[in-house]
Amino acid sequence: MSDLSDKSTKYLLQVQHELARYEHPLFEWTAISVASGVDVFVYLKQKGLHDDAYKFHLAPRELEARAFAWDFQRQLYNYLHDYLIEMFTRSPQILEY
Repeated sequence: MSDLSDKSTKYLLQVQHELARYEHPLFEWTAISVASGVDVFVYLKQKGLHDDAYKFHLAPRELEARAFAWDFQRQLYNYLHDYLIEMFTRSPQILEY
């Protein structure tokens, strides 16, 4: 296995390990390895309400940080907040036509 492949596998396993530490009644998540790090996809468990996944990216520098677990938690919580906000179908910031 090449060094790049080894790192990709390591990064993916690292993120999957962190994701396994979290469970939520509304959301589920998965991670995939990409050339520039790991992409995490968040889905609403209730199908048919909002089926678009929310995606965020973790770069190698984030994955290699000494405080990765804490940084990951902060990012996950922030991205879940963003995902909920994106689900608004009407708000003062959405133009009505």
